[in-house]
Amino acid sequence: MNIKAVVWDVDDTLFDYTTADRAGMRAHLAAEELRSYGSVEEALDRWRELTSLHWRRYAAGEGDWEATRRDRVRDFHGRPLTDAEADAWFERYIVHYERAWALFPDVLPVLDALATTHRHAVLSNSSLPVQERKLRALGVWDRFETVLCAEQLGVHKPAAEAFHAACDSLDLPPGEVAYVGDHPEIDGQGAAEAGLLSVWIDRGGLYATVDPPVGPHRIATLAELPAILGSDTRFGAPSTFG
Repeated sequence: MNIKAVVWDVDDTLFDYTTADRAGMRAHLAAEELRSYGSVEEALDRWRELTSLHWRRYAAGEGDWEATRRDRVRDFHGRPLTDAEADAWFERYIVHYERAWALFPDVLPVLDALATTHRHAVLSNSSLPVQERKLRALGVWDRFETVLCAEQLGVHKPAAEAFHAACDSLDLPPGEVAYVGDHPEIDGQGAAEAGLLSVWIDRGGLYATVDPPVGPHRIATLAELPAILGSDTRFGAPSTFG
């Protein structure tokens, strides 16, 4: 194995999206005094459900970024909203959400450890303006040679074409590239089937009851990554998964 580059997913791999989303929405709900839900937890769970639903619609080409976002806000409210009303509500949420942005604690140490041994890029199912803003705010934009996003590529993970586009951007064959992501099928299985060294990070055992997909290495923390890549670093803890 001669892995020369690592391509990264962003949300819930490098960036703690779930925590930021829930913290941001909790603060937003308090400010908005939304009373159409029985509890804050019920509202948070519904927002998460709708986020997943409309992301799938966006990935399937059933609407552009702005349209699916507005539909998510309308569904959350359960009533018609104009585009301007939906956009204004979402922008108020974004203020709270961005205040909660943070990298996972294991991200900078592993990027530092692999800085001189591997090249780095990003492949995300989001859009470039969204992820550029996020990566710059988090101080890691300059760590990556290239940042590719589905909206600009016109193809989403788990399609092999998305992973191959990332390899092409590095001028490397898939067999010399590792992909690290948090979703077992979209990231883990997709990258493996595209011929990359696939590393699926299952933080906190969120998918403990899910049969692991065939192909990817399963890790619980990025501290395990250098050992999989064969890097001689201060990391290299054995995987906590079989």
